[in-house]
Amino acid sequence: MDQLYKQVRSYLVLLVVATNVLTMAAYIFLIDVMGDEQFLAAVAISFILGLCLSLLVGYLGAHYALQPMLYLRQALIHVASQESGHAPDMTQLKVGQQLVTELANQVYQFASKQNSGGETDHRNSIIQAANIVSHMPLPLFVFNKDQQITHASEMGIEYCQLESSGLFGKKLFEVLNLEFASESTLENWIKDCQDNKVTDRFQWDRVRIIPTSADAPRKQCDIVAYYNRDNPSGTEFIVTMFDRTKLYDQDEHSLSFVALAVHELRTPLTMLRGYVEVFQDELGPTLSPDLQDFMRKMDASATQLSGFVNNILNVARIEEDQLVLQLSEQNWEETLHHSIDAMTLRAQVHNKNIECTIQPDMPSVAVDRMSIQEVISNLLDNAIKYSGDEEKQIIVNTRLNKEGMIETSVQDFGVGIPTSVIQNLFEKFYRNHRTRAQFGGSGLGLYLCKAIVTAHGGQISVSSKESEGSTFSFTLQPYSQLADEIKNHENKEITRSAQGWIKNHSLYRR
Repeated sequence: MDQLYKQVRSYLVLLVVATNVLTMAAYIFLIDVMGDEQFLAAVAISFILGLCLSLLVGYLGAHYALQPMLYLRQALIHVASQESGHAPDMTQLKVGQQLVTELANQVYQFASKQNSGGETDHRNSIIQAANIVSHMPLPLFVFNKDQQITHASEMGIEYCQLESSGLFGKKLFEVLNLEFASESTLENWIKDCQDNKVTDRFQWDRVRIIPTSADAPRKQCDIVAYYNRDNPSGTEFIVTMFDRTKLYDQDEHSLSFVALAVHELRTPLTMLRGYVEVFQDELGPTLSPDLQDFMRKMDASATQLSGFVNNILNVARIEEDQLVLQLSEQNWEETLHHSIDAMTLRAQVHNKNIECTIQPDMPSVAVDRMSIQEVISNLLDNAIKYSGDEEKQIIVNTRLNKEGMIETSVQDFGVGIPTSVIQNLFEKFYRNHRTRAQFGGSGLGLYLCKAIVTAHGGQISVSSKESEGSTFSFTLQPYSQLADEIKNHENKEITRSAQGWIKNHSLYRR
């Protein structure tokens, strides 16, 4: 640095001396040429010439004095990560070449160490994160923005019975069959996050993991997922599973036991209903009005109990994927009236009147007649039950909606349903805590309705207001929409399960 200082100082002194000498020489030359009488003019010209020389000398001096700093700046730009530039050629430097070269080399060495250290730290952090994920004591999977699995815990690979060689780089849905209890699936949530969210969390209960081999056990779990868009680490989705197989299997075993016990009621219940019909046919005209009313109530109660038994058995079949529906062409007006007629006696016993309005020229439908009648019976039974004592009217309406689906609604004017519980109505065993003590029920009817309607390719919904009543609506596909598919079946029927299509052994994600 001292050498550079002395060198720059020497150059500046020489430039100043040279400027003064040139100015004096110009002055003497002008006096000789112009004479003493032009003294002032000679002074002025000398002053202007001296000023110009001073500016030129100052510029050249500053240029040479700052040249080392410019070269050093170029070296810094060259190693800066956020900018680009070429390394300076130190052989072209006229002033302080040795010093600037040494400084630039130190800058290069420091930058090299920093880059090497940064890459090492980044690589170490990635390895550390991968080790943490790998040894997590929970089934855990990490996705990137393309939904490809980048990391997975050892427990997750073991729990889901997967091979790590065929796991990474693939989507979870390509290697794992999941069944959800509702239409809110993990796949739909991921799509919604990538379209509309920056960060989000969600949880699913009672998720089934369907094994790929027939001898492997089916597992059930709760899933919690986290999303963070454009995460610098490349990790956008983290999915964690919590095994609940034992807990949920106990529920299903309990349901299976109840179904087994209820199944034993079918034979005596059938005999009871047969005796009631015989009594009504043979003795009805001879009975007093009070006894006739008693027989009607007994028949209605037997019908209600029969519906309860069917609900229990069908829900058990749904849980075991054994409720199979045979869809064929049916006249919807006839099917609907038959179902209403079967519930008329129960409505009369409770002093209710069922009114039915059907839009003219309704197309035929593709339904499983027995199952869809069970849907209507459950909805009418709820309408009768929750109408209360004062309201007498129940309205059934069928029309062709704007989507081309046949929409049927059952409306009552009873107690209504709080908005806060509507979203849970179609869950298994769910009952409104406000009306649970006042009205009986199993909490299975609406769950069964949703499963059957969904298997028919339709949807079920509810609108309600407390103290004003409720309207349950469901849609069915016209037969014409499925006619081509039905023609491909020799028996003119389509086979479905209560969880979706049974076709080419494909799985339907509920």
